[in-house]
Amino acid sequence: MDQADDCGPNVGGLCMHMADALLSPAVGGIMWAASAAAVARSSRKIQQELDGNRIPLMGMLAAFVFTAQMINFSIPGTGSSGHLGGGLLLAILLGPDAALLATASVLVIQALFFADGGLLALGCNIFNLGFLPAFVAYPLVFRPLATGKAGQLPRALAVLLGAVVGLQLGAFGVVVETVLSGRTALTFRAFLLAMQPIHLAIGLVEGVVTLSLLAFLQKARLELPRPTEQADTAGRATVALGLLTLLLGGWVAWYASKHPDGLEWAIQRVTGQSELQGTASGWHGRLARVQATTAVLPDYQFKGSQEGSRAVTSLSGVMGGAMTLVLVAGAGWILHLRKRRA
Repeated sequence: MDQADDCGPNVGGLCMHMADALLSPAVGGIMWAASAAAVARSSRKIQQELDGNRIPLMGMLAAFVFTAQMINFSIPGTGSSGHLGGGLLLAILLGPDAALLATASVLVIQALFFADGGLLALGCNIFNLGFLPAFVAYPLVFRPLATGKAGQLPRALAVLLGAVVGLQLGAFGVVVETVLSGRTALTFRAFLLAMQPIHLAIGLVEGVVTLSLLAFLQKARLELPRPTEQADTAGRATVALGLLTLLLGGWVAWYASKHPDGLEWAIQRVTGQSELQGTASGWHGRLARVQATTAVLPDYQFKGSQEGSRAVTSLSGVMGGAMTLVLVAGAGWILHLRKRRA
C-alpha cells in the first residue's frame, strides 16, 4: 500500500494531513511521543474541569469537524484547494484541552478507518492540526485580541488572524518535519516558499468559515458558554450542529473541489511529481499493512473501487462523523466518571 497520496478522489484532495512517505521513523516517533504527551496532559485537565453536560457537545463538534474536513474549497487562480482544519474553532468553543482531544480523535478515525493520513505521520498531524492552533494561535493570538470589551470587528479580526497563524504554523511544521526526515529531495527553502503562501490563502478562508459558524450560533441564540461555565444552551447547540453535520457529510461533501490540497500542490510544484513513493520495508511497510487492514473505506471509497460515488461519499461522511462522535463522547464520559470516583 503506497501512502504517498492518501486523498480520496471522490471527495477531492482531502488531506492537508502528512503521509508516511514524507517522514523518517525517528521524526515520526518523536512527534508521536510529543503529541501523546500533549493529549495525556489535556486529558488530565479535561478530567478536572469538564462538565458532563458538555460531553455530547464536545463529541458533536468533533463530528462536525470530521465532515467539514471532507469539503475541499478551491483556491482561485492556483489550481489548489484547502479544507477547514478546525483547531481554532474547537479551541474557541471548547477550550484548548478539549480541542486537542477532539482533533486527535478526528485524525485517528481518518487514519485508521479511511487511510487519510499515515499512521507514522499521526503524531505530526495531531501536533500540526491540533496542538499548534489550540495552544499557540488560540492563547497567543485570538484571546488577547478578542477578550475583554472587544467589539465585533476586533473579535472578527482575532478569528481571522488566529486562523491564519494556526495554518501558517501547521504548514511550517510540515516543512520542518519533512526536511528533518531527509526522505525526499524537498529542500527547506523551496518547500517553505511553496507551502506558506498557499496556506495563507487557506487560512483566510478558514477564518471566514470559522467566523461564519460562530455568527450562526450567536444569531440562532445558541451561544456556547465558556468552557468552565454551566452549559445551559449546550443541548440546543448539539442538536443544531448534529443537523449541520449530517448536511455536510451526507450532501455538501458531494461538491468538494477535486483540485489537490495545499500540501499536495506544494509537493507537486517543487518536485514535479503528483505522488511521492513510499517503501514496503521497515516501519513504513508494517504500518501500511496495518492501515490496509483497518481501513474499511480507504480513500473514502469501497476497497478495490477505482472511482467513488455520491453514495459512498455520504456513507463515509455519516459513518466517519458517527465514529468520531462516539470516540470523543466515550472518552469524555470515561474522564468524567474517573473524576466522580476520585
